[in-house]
Amino acid sequence: MPTRSEQFAGLSVAMITPFRNGQIDDEALRRQVEFQVEAGTTCLCPVGTTGESPTLSHPEHERVIAAVVEAAAGRIKVMAGTGSNSTQEALRLTSRAAKTGADAALVVAPYYNKPTQEGFYQHFKALAEAVDIPICIYNIPGRTAKNIEPETILRLAELPNITMVKEATGSMDQASQILAATDLTLLSGDDSLTLPLMAIGGRGVISVVGNLIPGDMIALISAFEAGNLGEARRWHHKLFPLCRDMLGLATNPIPIKAAMKLLGRDTGELRMPMTPLSPQEEARLQKTLSDYGLL
Repeated sequence: MPTRSEQFAGLSVAMITPFRNGQIDDEALRRQVEFQVEAGTTCLCPVGTTGESPTLSHPEHERVIAAVVEAAAGRIKVMAGTGSNSTQEALRLTSRAAKTGADAALVVAPYYNKPTQEGFYQHFKALAEAVDIPICIYNIPGRTAKNIEPETILRLAELPNITMVKEATGSMDQASQILAATDLTLLSGDDSLTLPLMAIGGRGVISVVGNLIPGDMIALISAFEAGNLGEARRWHHKLFPLCRDMLGLATNPIPIKAAMKLLGRDTGELRMPMTPLSPQEEARLQKTLSDYGLL
């Protein structure tokens, strides 16, 4: 049965925000867009967690979204990160992204201030009523300090343009409850859980490793879609060490930026308080990239 936002099924990539000498590297940003267009990626997700949105100023945040939309030029979808722990800020960012031409908004649960479930509901409802682009609820309690409970997501599913969930709770039970009761398009928020979540009705992934090897993530998803479970499982096992290190060596996006630097695709520059990998961690990352065949 088709889900509510089938046009976003497949591989979406959580883009890094490239920096050079402390400033956004516009040229590198455009190169990333071209790289993903050529790979056949479904959608780009700028200024999410991987895009270091917490350390971007609001003008920078809006500039990155506009630059990605412009470079995409309708060839690839753009789901812009527009969440905040202030509903007013999230409203402003989401409305601006919609006006800029983003195809959808990726809205993280309000973090740090730990709203009640009613607070979560009212926050997303306010956004859904203010814009006409599809909204993806980004549920990542490991970052936000609180889970949007499945019952709340079921209530939110009654709003027509709440259409997707980026599922990063790590709970298959929570995902199952949402998938059984709604037609929301569920996308994995953890690369290594893409195949398990698709097995219960998920429709793809918003991926970190997709910055490196979009074609391989697409191959996994395509194999599953074609009913070739053995092939999908083979890709899952091949990708797993890379997925593990991109999220396990240090906080995202530290490892992915280090990997892109090693592959000559980025300066690797981070914004404080994010700090580079230690020499030991970098050596382990180099080994993983070599074992995968990337170095």
